[in-house]
Amino acid sequence: MGANMARRLKERQFHITAVYDTNRATATSLAAELCCAAAQDLSEVTAESDVIFTVVTDDNAMRNIFAGSGDNLLINARGKLFINCATISPQVHIEVEKLAHQAEAQTLEACMASSIPQAREGRLYLMCGGKEDAFRKAEPILKELGSDVRFIGKAGEAANVKALVNMVMNINTAGLAEGLALGAALGLDLEMLRKVFSQTGAASRVLETDGEDMQNREHSCFFSAAHAAKDSGIALELGRSLGLDLPLARATREQYDRMVAEGLGELDKSGIAELTFKDRHKHSGDRV
Repeated sequence: MGANMARRLKERQFHITAVYDTNRATATSLAAELCCAAAQDLSEVTAESDVIFTVVTDDNAMRNIFAGSGDNLLINARGKLFINCATISPQVHIEVEKLAHQAEAQTLEACMASSIPQAREGRLYLMCGGKEDAFRKAEPILKELGSDVRFIGKAGEAANVKALVNMVMNINTAGLAEGLALGAALGLDLEMLRKVFSQTGAASRVLETDGEDMQNREHSCFFSAAHAAKDSGIALELGRSLGLDLPLARATREQYDRMVAEGLGELDKSGIAELTFKDRHKHSGDRV
């Protein structure tokens, strides 16, 4: 996602000064493509840039890049703007905003509800949270990355919305997988079944994006099962903090956790269909 965002911004005539990745080969390759520095230190990215985008895996990674001992992004960060795009816990966005304020810098969460092709084409759906003046400063850049850019509110609120988006998306994905697997077990034409789904109450955005891949059992990764498990966990933790039980979200998280345990975590989230197909064969006595 980050690499394609950088490519898009370069095409739109922004000056890309530096890139960083924990995988040095990835950073070096992208830097050569974009004609910029492949920073060896996080602080070097900050020193070279006015606006820094971050796209990381999880809460721990986010804390490390902003508060890690020794090298981190907030070294000499006065006046810099950090736009943080990862799906992480809302509380971590709040923590990072406070750390940036202490460093006399600004942060904005710009949570993405899109995938790799949309990042490359500037068609991301961006939900933003933080101080409104930080949003106004970032808005011209974000409009080159997103077809929809929405300011939600203070720090953490956009992350709350993103957690709910992914929770519902993951539940829909699991439901579609079970519906198609049951259709296959009944001997139905899955092409026909998907068409019927699309014209009835079974229609969903997930059906549009993942239905054909589930039918064809093609799971090239655009959004991994491991990330789906992580994101469902964020929503469950929000529910627990409010004393709410979310049984559908919990069952979906358990399915994605099972994918990870079975070594399928790097498949696309649509690969959840493989669990249902596998269970069908297991119970029918077929060899898998």
